[in-house]
Amino acid sequence: KVTVEYSELIYNGLWFSALNRDLSAYILSTQRYVTGTVRMKLFKGHATVLGRRSPKSLYNLGLATYDKGDQFDQSAAVGFIHLWGLPAQTQAQTQLLADVEGPLSIMAPKEPEEEQ
Repeated sequence: KVTVEYSELIYNGLWFSALNRDLSAYILSTQRYVTGTVRMKLFKGHATVLGRRSPKSLYNLGLATYDKGDQFDQSAAVGFIHLWGLPAQTQAQTQLLADVEGPLSIMAPKEPEEEQ
């Protein structure tokens, strides 16, 4: 969204505007921790990342894995999943499946039956 706003600002000739000054300050603020090294392979018009390293990286293998010894309590995700899906479930129960009783489950929609 920031890139779209910035490109429209430039396209519309607002380079010397307060919006440009403020948007530039925002970009500088968000990028203050972006530092490090990226190794790339460039070959016949293709760019492939071979590795990356940053002292300020937020990546944490213990949080990104589901193996034994991970640092993230997987049971914490259950509440989030239920909460995130609540609007869709409410709509389905209220509008789409008003005549269906019982809890909803995730399944592929049924194909309409052909009339004979």
